[in-house]
Order: sequence, then structure tokens, then C-alpha cells
Amino acid sequence: MAATLHSPLCTYSLQGKKLTIAVVSAKSNLILKPNRRCFPLIRAGSNSSSLDTGMSTELDAVTSYSEIVPDTVIFDDFERFPPTAATVSSSLLLGICSLPDTKFRSAVDTALADSMCYGFEKPDDRMSCFINKALVNVGGDLARLVPGRVSTEVDARLAYDTHGIVRKVHDLLKLYHEIDVPPERLLFKIPSTWQGIEASRLLESEGIQTHMTFVYSFAQAAAAAQAGASVIQIFVGRLRDWARNHSGDPEVEAALKRGEDPGLALVTKAYNYIHKYGHKSKLMAAAIRNKQDIFNLLGVDYIISPLKILQSLKESVTPPDEKYSLVRRLNPESAASYNFSKEELVKWDQYSFASALGPAAVELLSSGMDGYASQSNRVEELFGKIWPPPNV
Repeated sequence: MAATLHSPLCTYSLQGKKLTIAVVSAKSNLILKPNRRCFPLIRAGSNSSSLDTGMSTELDAVTSYSEIVPDTVIFDDFERFPPTAATVSSSLLLGICSLPDTKFRSAVDTALADSMCYGFEKPDDRMSCFINKALVNVGGDLARLVPGRVSTEVDARLAYDTHGIVRKVHDLLKLYHEIDVPPERLLFKIPSTWQGIEASRLLESEGIQTHMTFVYSFAQAAAAAQAGASVIQIFVGRLRDWARNHSGDPEVEAALKRGEDPGLALVTKAYNYIHKYGHKSKLMAAAIRNKQDIFNLLGVDYIISPLKILQSLKESVTPPDEKYSLVRRLNPESAASYNFSKEELVKWDQYSFASALGPAAVELLSSGMDGYASQSNRVEELFGKIWPPPNV
């Protein structure tokens, strides 16, 4: 299958496979918008004829409460639901290398031909240089494609090495500086281990924006907020899936006992904590399974939604008398009245953090990092086979 992207400035032709971009959005007061864009920022349904008759879509309604971010690919559905920002990762590099005719493949080939990396005598150091260059070259291309921030994955194999994470981010940031991508346009995606959260604290103190991922417990969310993380990402559906097949996690069991979905309950609790105690972090809900998840999360900063859900929201017309039937579930006023236990209001340290993690967070965090580490290993194997690249 072939698909072509057209824009006022860019045309990409992709052959054979989908190339997935996991997207992250940033609100206007948090991003540095470029003077020119390859694609306009579109809220689906904004040009719908339903608006001319006093009607609006569910998508129009929900976007008045939260930033709805399409979890999209960069071809077929890109023009209907263009991403406002993007993530560059080992998974994306693997996809790019399977699509040799893309502009992004040139970014990878250029990285593999970089003379600076040739100066490293140790193969591991040389490979690390190549991967850093490839991530940044692709990230630079994405920064020119989307109006928002680009989140760059930090090697998950460093997840338990605070200073290793900080060094990696400094190396990546230096390379971004060399290609004129300003730090305001960047996030660095770090697993939410204790060591990762401590790295976030150090980086944020330098003005470097961090994006904490694999958050599956209140302890992780609260500790990341105390560290000043710019974005905290909670995977709603993954917690729900775990709860359906496992038991024995006190936090999950407490939510179920209250008749609440554990993923939605965690987002609500984290939001209330951030807003009640004045933390700067923005909260992102991911792994959304259906429209009702979105309705239950209205008011959270960002919601990453699959395209099929966005299409359903776009096609659902809301009559004028039902326009306000969707209500904001999360807001600073309700957060102010939320009651936290004494144990939840601790100043988190490594011991209290480890003690508070239940089986769900431990298992899901571990499996997420294993997946990222496996992808990093595959990138190294692939780069070892294709280096040096031809015709560069």
C-alpha cells in the first residue's frame, strides 16, 4: 500500500507500512510556535456544516475542556487529525528503517555517516553516538513538521541510573542545539522509576523539560509532581487491563471497592493532588479505550485518543439543547476539596516510594521498560548491520 502526504510545504511518500508517531500536545502558553507550519493545527469538526445550524459535534464539546491529542500515523489519517506534537523513539527509528523512501530515512542515514561518531574507538560509544544523532535528526525534522513540542525517548536501559539519564539528556540537548531546535520545543521522556524521577528533578532545576512515562500509581505521580516534571503520563487502559486479570494491589482494590475504574481513579487523584498543592506538572491520560473514558476525564490537561474514537466524536452531532450535557469532571475547584490521607502527603523519598508501589505499578513499569529496552537493542543490531550507510 502506498500513501502520500501533501502540505503547503512538504510532501512525503510512504511505501508498504504505517509509520507510527506517538504524539504529545502542548497548550499555546507552553509551546514555541514556529512562524511557518507544514500542516495547520486543526480541531476536527471545526468546519462542520453542523455549526451553521447551531449544532456541534461531541469533539467540539470535549475540546473545550481538554486538549484532545490524536494518536496518529503520518499518512492516511494525518490530514484529518494532524498531530500537534510528536515523540521520537527507538520504535520510530525501527519503523523509519523499514521505509527507505521517507525523508526520515535520510535523517538516519546522515546520522550513521556522521564523522564525529567515527572518532570513538569503543564500538559501544560509537553506537551510542549514532543513535543519539539519529534520534535528534529525526526529532529536528519532526520539530519542523509539528507546531508543538517533540518528546525524545531516553534509553530505558538507564532507568535506574539517575546520572546516566542526566548525561544522556545533556548529550541529546547539545545535539538539538547544533541543529537550532530550542529547548522550549523539547521534552525528554523518562521512565518513572525513583532514579528517573530524581533525574527529572535535576533536569527541571536546569530548565530542561521532562516527560515522565509509565506512571501506574499515585506514588509515582505525586513524586513526579514534587520533582517538577513538566508532563506526567498515566496509562488508563493498561491499569484497567491489569485489574481484570490480577488482584492483590491495594490501590487498585481500593478503587474497585469504591466502584471506580482504577485507571480513571488514578488520573483523578493525580490531577487533584497537582492542583490542590500547586505543582506545575501537566497531566496526560493515555491508553484511552472508548468515548466514555474521554467524557470521564474532561478537564485533564491532555488526552491521547485513538483515531477511531476521534472519528466517532467527530461524527456525533450534539443538538443545541444538549450542548452542555457533557460536564467538566476535573477542575481546580473540586481538587481543592479533595481529601488526601496523611500517608499520601509525605515528602516522597526512595524508601517511601518503593514501599508504596503495588504489584500493578511494579509489573507494568517493568514490562514497559523491557519493551523499550528491547527496541533499543533491536536498533543497535540494525544499525550494526547497515553501518556505514550507502550513498551518503
